[in-house]
Amino acid sequence: MSRYTGPKARINRRLSMLVYENGGAARAMERRESPPGMHTRGRRPSNYGLALMEKQKIKHYYGLGERQLRRYFDKATRFKGNTGEQLLILCEKRLDNVVRRAGFTTTRPQARQGIAHGHFQVNGIKVDKPSYSLRPGDIITVRPRENLQNLYRGISSEASSADSLDWLAFDAETLRATMLGAPGATDISLPVDVNMVVEFLSR
Repeated sequence: MSRYTGPKARINRRLSMLVYENGGAARAMERRESPPGMHTRGRRPSNYGLALMEKQKIKHYYGLGERQLRRYFDKATRFKGNTGEQLLILCEKRLDNVVRRAGFTTTRPQARQGIAHGHFQVNGIKVDKPSYSLRPGDIITVRPRENLQNLYRGISSEASSADSLDWLAFDAETLRATMLGAPGATDISLPVDVNMVVEFLSR
């Protein structure tokens, strides 16, 4: 996808949540939580505007482009069960998201950059696609180079693996994450009204 390079704090304020987790964006949002721009206070967005905002949350949180999100949606419609949940589960299984949630990095953009530069392996094979979809049993490791090992050992000591995950295990000493199973609906880390997104994308 085309990587978003604009002001991250502005997106956080627009979507009223910490989509971008880096320190500068978080501090900026603490200083000013109101949406950016003139004449925004007190205005209630339309249903279309609310649905668009929920869609933007998914795109920015997981680092997706419009076409990539549409592809995930089309794939999710072919699965059994709730389409919205299946859409978010597909996003959760992306390599960049798993690298972040395991605790290798502190943010998803940081995870995407490391993967794109070839810093990570899946089952012993270098993978440089952040969108790579993981399966239960896959093992993610940092490439066996001393500079990379030291880099991610330092980052992981600062990163917060948000909570203990039943479907993902991480060993900070060996820098090894194992996908124990597939994430479920309760494992989705993004608070979003996905049903509004499904209705929006179904138009």
